[in-house]
Amino acid sequence: MLELEGRVAIITGGASGIGRETVLKYVEAGATAVIWDLNADKAEETKQLAGDKADKVSFMKVNTADYNEVEKSAQAVVDQFGKIDVLVNNAGITADSTLKKMTPDQWQRVIDVNLTGVFNCGKAVALHMIENNFGRIINTSSVVAHNGNFGQSNYVATKTGVIGLAKVWAKELGRHNICVNAVAPGFIETDMITTVPEKVIDGLKAQTPLGRLGKPADIANMYVFLASDRASFITGTVMSVDGGLKL
Repeated sequence: MLELEGRVAIITGGASGIGRETVLKYVEAGATAVIWDLNADKAEETKQLAGDKADKVSFMKVNTADYNEVEKSAQAVVDQFGKIDVLVNNAGITADSTLKKMTPDQWQRVIDVNLTGVFNCGKAVALHMIENNFGRIINTSSVVAHNGNFGQSNYVATKTGVIGLAKVWAKELGRHNICVNAVAPGFIETDMITTVPEKVIDGLKAQTPLGRLGKPADIANMYVFLASDRASFITGTVMSVDGGLKL
């Protein structure tokens, strides 16, 4: 039996990168995957990559930083599919700068998407999960939440914050058979990393005990596991998928 057979999953930021790989892994495992993203073209590419499972992928243009939009979109998913079983809070942005140079706008833009967006989605979706007495919520954190990272005050604050949200929600929602966890990826081979100089990439590999960057599939596989029945007694945890970087 497919691990996620019959489950309905929302993947924010599912049009590209780790989110795209998660969509593909989810439909491969039997789920219906609903992409919440702002990029319709990239979402269509993701759907086409699903091949004969493309009918299991749908797209909604959603700004997760807008609670009213998120609330309406969550209701639309329920209206179309009857339920929401899984939420992967994967959407995120960066606007890096040192504390000395970071502007209030840079700070707020990252907070709005990476932290407020996670709250918005968690709140709107959890209300439906409570009614169904079942759910899996996965918040995407980062290795930098453990270690910090130069020039990323805003990003690190959000990635630490979503761990806190996962722990609070795990305590509040457990009585409704809802498991909430965070995943902390290390440095992953996505489009975002292509702008990083090769010398820096080599340094990151050298810091990682496994000696390589992660692949989007490494993270997506963990998302499949946490949404499956195999993880039904795991909640309030942070799963590090970083090649040993935080050791």
